[in-house]
Amino acid sequence: MQSLGDNMDITILHDRVLIKKNEVEAKTAGGIVLAGGPTDPVYEATVIKVGEGRLTKTGVLVPLSVKIGDKIVYDPTAIIPVKIEGENLFVIREENIFGILD
Repeated sequence: MQSLGDNMDITILHDRVLIKKNEVEAKTAGGIVLAGGPTDPVYEATVIKVGEGRLTKTGVLVPLSVKIGDKIVYDPTAIIPVKIEGENLFVIREENIFGILD
């Protein structure tokens, strides 16, 4: 699979981050994949593109903590849906990202 971030025709500005939600399969403890059953929502995504950073009041550019390829946990109420090259993606401010998954 090619990297989505390499050839997308969009520039992400300031402290914003372009993300793609991670698909999570529901599995039993034994590893059996469950089809179509109710699952708890998962708020994990992969960072596709990042802005240049946040500008302070004194004009200092503070780079973002996340980078392309990071797996993150985010606030689901803070995402803005966008469709780019047929992909359903989302824009979020870095302040609405709770953490980077190891």
